[in-house]
Amino acid sequence: MEKRIYPQAIERIVSPKPIEPKTFADATDAVRALAEIYERNTAFLRDAFDQVATGKVEECRFRAFYPQVSITTPSFSLVDSRLAYGHVPEPGQYTTTITRPDLFSPYLEEQLRLLIRNHGIGITVSESTTPIPMHFAFLEGTYVDGSKADGIRRPLRDLFDVPDLNATDDHIANGTFEPVHGEPLPLAPFTAQRIDYSLHRLAHYTATRPKHFQNYVLFTNYQFYVDEFCLHARKLMAEGGHGYAAFVEPGNVVTEAGSDKPDGPQIGRLPQMPAYHLVKPGHGGITMVNIGVGPSNAKTITDHIAVLRPHAWLMLGHCAGLRNTQALGDYVLAHAYVREDHVLDDDIPVWVPIPALAEVQVALEQAVAEVTGLSGYELKRIMRTGTVATIDNRNWELRDQRGPVQRLSQSRAIALDMESATIAANGFRFRVPYGTLLCVSDKPLHGELKLPGMATEFYKRQVAQHLDIGLRTMEKLAEMPTERLHSRKLRSFSETAFQ
Repeated sequence: MEKRIYPQAIERIVSPKPIEPKTFADATDAVRALAEIYERNTAFLRDAFDQVATGKVEECRFRAFYPQVSITTPSFSLVDSRLAYGHVPEPGQYTTTITRPDLFSPYLEEQLRLLIRNHGIGITVSESTTPIPMHFAFLEGTYVDGSKADGIRRPLRDLFDVPDLNATDDHIANGTFEPVHGEPLPLAPFTAQRIDYSLHRLAHYTATRPKHFQNYVLFTNYQFYVDEFCLHARKLMAEGGHGYAAFVEPGNVVTEAGSDKPDGPQIGRLPQMPAYHLVKPGHGGITMVNIGVGPSNAKTITDHIAVLRPHAWLMLGHCAGLRNTQALGDYVLAHAYVREDHVLDDDIPVWVPIPALAEVQVALEQAVAEVTGLSGYELKRIMRTGTVATIDNRNWELRDQRGPVQRLSQSRAIALDMESATIAANGFRFRVPYGTLLCVSDKPLHGELKLPGMATEFYKRQVAQHLDIGLRTMEKLAEMPTERLHSRKLRSFSETAFQ
């Protein structure tokens, strides 16, 4: 294969005409201005790609920039101390780059409106100095013919900016960001390029577009839950929706409320972590994701869903019951976690406690009581509240049990799984309210495993009830004001103003 050598570097850079910064006193106007910059600059890159692919331009480098939003606060402000977000901790200049205003407009408007209200300041919209990678300039769902790229004589990296993974990190969210003197402080937990990276990965892992994701997310580790969720969703659609507007399945297959027929065929092969969405206006519905087995999947999907800034996520799945007094089918409401999953050790050390969130815990307990018909002391017959341990070795029972069992006993753990602590810890890390309700499916310490036939009956009986509890919990959380749901427990000393 002939090796191409390009001795001449490209020095000429072509960009859209610069846009002067503008300050707004209205959040809606500011978001509209952000959208205009973003749409113009991404269109410029798409047009340039088409021109390069068809040989219509001389060699030059094409560059366009993300829009950004900035504020400057001259003094300390006395804000409502109950608020977890919507204000900055001290005087100074704050900024963040913005992507996909079309997708995030309600979120952006809320964040900017709170800043205007709480600090009495204007919002400055301008172009940033962060280039938009050409990969991220294509619209959601766009298909790029590979033959176009094959026809370009130079490497794409010579002609366009590509994702800079050295600068795409979670330092802000992790609380390890180190400000540089004289430079603005971060206004949001994620930069535009970090968000774009996750939006593309979400479509890959779940086979649904980011725009379909809802603000209340259920995670499960069993397909049985997804099957039940689909039956429930299709029934709702056939009956008119009951407040939901549509049901979206992998492949972006949509069933509208009032219909029992999707707008296309099911995809032939499910993705790694398929997602299903019961859609409400304003992303107020419920998304369910089958994350499969293991903490790696749990971290991967929550890393990416977090950029959508959901209002809550819950883990519904099966676990090993560790106490002799538990029975198959009992529920476990986690109020603490033992983290032996290890996938988050570099991002949130194991010495960081992951607290239970009162709003989520109360909603879960109320939902269990309503669905089962038990309450108060009687509820203890089928549900225990306690510590859940998450481990990264599915076959831990086959090793020398003295170490693991001793640690489990000392921690007072009542259940063991492979995902719950990861999802809770990433919720804590990314300031997304979280919770866990598990169902005991076996008791390995007591030799009580599911026998053939038992499993089928167990799943038929418990999955529908367990899912119903999860759905009711999410509906309860959706009724809360978001400023109450987003707990101050999740905020660090120096926080970004954006939720």
